[in-house]
Amino acid sequence: MVNALVPERAERAPGPRSAARVGGARPPSGHRRRQAVVAYLFLAPSLLFFAVFLVLPLGFALLLSMSRWAGFDLGAIRPVGLDNFADLFADGSTFLTPVLTNTLLFALGTVALALAGSVVVATCIDKLRFQGLWRTLYFLPIVTTVVAVGNVWKYMYEPGGLVNGALNALGLGSVAFLQDPDTALPAVVVVQAWASVGSAILVLTAGLKSVPGSYYEAAALDGAGPVTVFWRITLPLLRPSLLFVCITQFLTGLQSFALIIVMTKGGPGDATDVAALRMYQQAFSYGDWGTASAAAFVLFTVVLVVTLVQLWIFRRKGEDA
Repeated sequence: MVNALVPERAERAPGPRSAARVGGARPPSGHRRRQAVVAYLFLAPSLLFFAVFLVLPLGFALLLSMSRWAGFDLGAIRPVGLDNFADLFADGSTFLTPVLTNTLLFALGTVALALAGSVVVATCIDKLRFQGLWRTLYFLPIVTTVVAVGNVWKYMYEPGGLVNGALNALGLGSVAFLQDPDTALPAVVVVQAWASVGSAILVLTAGLKSVPGSYYEAAALDGAGPVTVFWRITLPLLRPSLLFVCITQFLTGLQSFALIIVMTKGGPGDATDVAALRMYQQAFSYGDWGTASAAAFVLFTVVLVVTLVQLWIFRRKGEDA
């Protein structure tokens, strides 16, 4: 009678380990090992490519940055410690000023012009018909070789070229764009921004397509004008795309030298001399691979710091890359 009044004890639910024993036995360690081996075999081609074309060159460049080497003969490598880095920043060195300064100005100018131009053009294209045609036209400079772009603009900047012809038609005098140290760098910046605006337009156009149309409908009902809609709706919602464009354009600007070597070869004087061009000249023209490698690591540090600062600024505003 007493036993009938005592409630029966509830059955204990099986825990994870019990469920694993009930549902099936845990795979033996040998089976997991075989799975790991198979996974690494599939990853082996990518890992080998990564090691051969990134890790080994990076290690060799680090070795050269602390050595003296004229090229070709590996037995002639002579360790010098941090002397190459000290020479870059020694008194009388032109690496910090004007080379590194030109590099930052070139990258900043390219980003500012390309970002502003691509935002305006992408917004206009989003409201036009035949959007694919317009995007294709603006993307054409991307698929054109740098040599062709540089030479065309070089002739356009000549005293009798198209740009000076337009200035003369407006009653202004001719400008020696590529021969004047004060105008050479801005002239090349304009060309670099023009050549890279196509890729930015594609990214920003995709970002505009992701903005919900209901936001614009609500703004229209509230009587908001086009300028208010652009600053309060379009631009804030484009921040992820703007972050991507800003970082990629800045990295491209910091590492660019092909356009400069085609148009000005770093001149006149040191007016358009940038870090990547100086590295190229040190290694292939002067045979100083140690100084060139040291300059490469300095440029890598600048690129890393600038990228981290950009990510930090955007993430403070709630945007992730």
